[in-house]
Amino acid sequence: MAEATKGTVALVDDEENIRETVGFALRREGYRVDVFSDGLAAWEQLEEALTDVVVLDISMPRMDGLELCRRLRTLSESLPIIFLTSRDEEFDRVLGLELGADDYLCKPFSMRELMARVKVLFRRLTLNSQPPGETEEKILQIDDLRLDLQRYTAHWAEAAVPLTVTEFMILHALVRRPGHVKTRQQLMHEGYPHDAYVSDRTIDSHIKRLRRKMTGIDPAFDGIETVYGLGYRYRQA
Repeated sequence: MAEATKGTVALVDDEENIRETVGFALRREGYRVDVFSDGLAAWEQLEEALTDVVVLDISMPRMDGLELCRRLRTLSESLPIIFLTSRDEEFDRVLGLELGADDYLCKPFSMRELMARVKVLFRRLTLNSQPPGETEEKILQIDDLRLDLQRYTAHWAEAAVPLTVTEFMILHALVRRPGHVKTRQQLMHEGYPHDAYVSDRTIDSHIKRLRRKMTGIDPAFDGIETVYGLGYRYRQA
């Protein structure tokens, strides 16, 4: 009888050391891990059967992580994708977020941080598959915005807002104290508590995506304000 696992993770990276150390950490946490050394090999298998979560490098031979992310998004809009990047690849990191990656971590990264983010993604998958009422609800409601702090989901009025984990954490940081300014540094800590290489530009990219997703549901949405020279705040109606 096969041993039960918590779920499946595709690990795609051309660095053997990363594949070995991250693969070992994921297996120790109870996940089944499919390992690939380049994007094309990963695509050929994932096109046939998706894993629950994908962790992938950006710079790889044969097919880079950005192209693999594009292709995976044609198969699933909801598949959780985490990029592993070099800290000098800021443009590629931001582009990866624009393509729909859920998160990224910079090399060298904290293994604890990566495992924590993978756990959050699996927890969200598990909770979202359960019928309403089967878990204790922790809800934050501000006007038409409703955040489910258990499932890491957001709704505007009755419409679901498809947020990544990091987007949810940044929005939660703003919403829980409406009217108060959060600096970019504070939002970096909220979204990436163990990653020392996050930049201001990355936070701006997340805010841009948050606004785009909210206005896609309600074109009149203007709840996230830029406070020039300081950061951002959530404006309560």
